[in-house]
Amino acid sequence: MTPYIYDSLDSALIAELRKDGRASISYLAQTLKVSRATVQNRLDRLISSGVILGFTVRVHQEVEKETVRAMMMIEVAGKSTSQVIKKLRGIPELVTLHTTNGAWDLVAELQTTSLGEFDRVLRRVREVDGILNSETSLLLSSM
Repeated sequence: MTPYIYDSLDSALIAELRKDGRASISYLAQTLKVSRATVQNRLDRLISSGVILGFTVRVHQEVEKETVRAMMMIEVAGKSTSQVIKKLRGIPELVTLHTTNGAWDLVAELQTTSLGEFDRVLRRVREVDGILNSETSLLLSSM
């Protein structure tokens, strides 16, 4: 990531894009009370510097009824966290990955299209060198 110090306008722009990643430049300018050129320049800098990594689609839970989602807590051996994170980022079914404190070193959200695929991903994660232990909970419903 290219060093980039962002300010409150950048934070507000990112917050608006989190609500609606497809928001138009005009809408963002009006909402943030700045010019369209300012929004476009800020957006270009946030993307080119690596602050914004990309845009994604969120699908309503009812549409993805067959999707299997889970949270996995991961314990990492010694100082191998960076190496483990690098390997886990290569697994596309891990939709989010967080470092944390406490008994677990990492928390990952998994998303697959079937239980068979879910089982395959669990095995793949557990085979990563540097992972000592893991605990996974299926997400049954969202409130």
